[in-house]
Amino acid sequence: MVTYETIFIDGEWVHPVGTDSVDVVDPATDEISGHVPSCNEQDVDAAVAAAKKAFPAWSRTPVSDRVEFLRRLADLVRKDADELARLVSVEMGAPLDFALSEHVGTPIAMIESFADALASEEDEVRVGNSLIVREPVGVVAAITPWNYPLYQLVAKAVPAVAAGCTVVVKPSELAPLSTFRFTELVEQAGLPAGVYNLVPGRGAVVGDAMSRHEDVDMVSFTGSTRAGQSVAAAASHTIKRVALELGGKSASVVLDGADLGQAVPYSVEYCMANAGQSCSAWTRLIVPRTALAEVEALAVTAAAAVEGTLGPAVSRSQYEQVQEYIRVGLAEGARLIAGGPGNPGGGDEGNFNRVTVFTDVTPDMRIAQEEIFGPVLVIQAYDDVDEAADIANGTPYGLHGGVWAGTDAEALAFARRLRTGQVDVNGGAFNVRAPFGGYKQSGIGRELGGFGLEEFYETKSIQLPE
Repeated sequence: MVTYETIFIDGEWVHPVGTDSVDVVDPATDEISGHVPSCNEQDVDAAVAAAKKAFPAWSRTPVSDRVEFLRRLADLVRKDADELARLVSVEMGAPLDFALSEHVGTPIAMIESFADALASEEDEVRVGNSLIVREPVGVVAAITPWNYPLYQLVAKAVPAVAAGCTVVVKPSELAPLSTFRFTELVEQAGLPAGVYNLVPGRGAVVGDAMSRHEDVDMVSFTGSTRAGQSVAAAASHTIKRVALELGGKSASVVLDGADLGQAVPYSVEYCMANAGQSCSAWTRLIVPRTALAEVEALAVTAAAAVEGTLGPAVSRSQYEQVQEYIRVGLAEGARLIAGGPGNPGGGDEGNFNRVTVFTDVTPDMRIAQEEIFGPVLVIQAYDDVDEAADIANGTPYGLHGGVWAGTDAEALAFARRLRTGQVDVNGGAFNVRAPFGGYKQSGIGRELGGFGLEEFYETKSIQLPE
């Protein structure tokens, strides 16, 4: 049991004004694994005031000092990796090895990449008689989700602090434990008081108060598209900057000549990782109609190999959402070739969904258009490459995707046709130094690397006499 009774404001662990609390439930066992406070608007006011007070001094802190802080933090996170992975596992259900490699290992690499990017930046440039300078945007509200709690915290709070901003963090009430532990590491790394503040609580209370707050200069939010709309609407009252990393319905497109034996298993595994609870998951497999039967056979085999290796849905409500979409797919006339309703044991107890694959899926079906956020893959067939592009681009989302072809050049040419923020060509590896973000309803702005730092700057032009 992990219990926190205090929150982090102005460099100190203090008792919140709000007296409510949240139970953190281990989704694998349905047992309570922790308790954290649930704050109110007064706590938000105190945290924002602390961040605002700390901003002038921190924004003028030399870049070398900020780089050194990031490197100390990366070392502390690396030393604490096992504990952080354990907390991620008990709060959102990721298997421990996956939590260690992806939920913790990737954020360590991200912190290091932010340090490198900051160290190599040019503070100002000349354009004619103008001096172009970048300045930190100010107080940043970082609102993070439950599916990758530590990853998303690092993707927001670390570049904001690196850029010279101050932050107020609100983790998801479903998965706050790793954020509390990370905050302790931030304190150990020696960040000045008020630069980083932690205010946990419910989105409708704390998240809304942060988004509306007149002294918050920017909101960085990751979550569902519907929740992102609410954040943007609340932030609009003060015309603050908003960065949104939202939903996805990403496609893995297999072109004629691709190696099916590589493309199909990889796509199935990519869809199912993190129990399918990834906004960037390849949840649609778009394949030549002439290869459909072979693709289906490979997908069934790959699904069977993955079954039993996944963690649970984060909550009972999330499990029920996935189950409802499986029922919708059946009602729509899609053909089920793997998985289906219920859990791997055949009942409906617990929060584990079966690894599910549908085929004969048409673009108008809900399971082809809507984000399911579970281990459910749909296979869609096409007759020519233009139809493949139309299907791939034919959703409200545009976050991620993959292309498989006989040559990298052919795959790259098709990748340029996709209206999505990131595309992997023939299994190209994820790169923490490359920008991540979406087109259309998948969001606004970019995270990671130097591009992620840029989100937290204002640009000023100073005209000099010639």
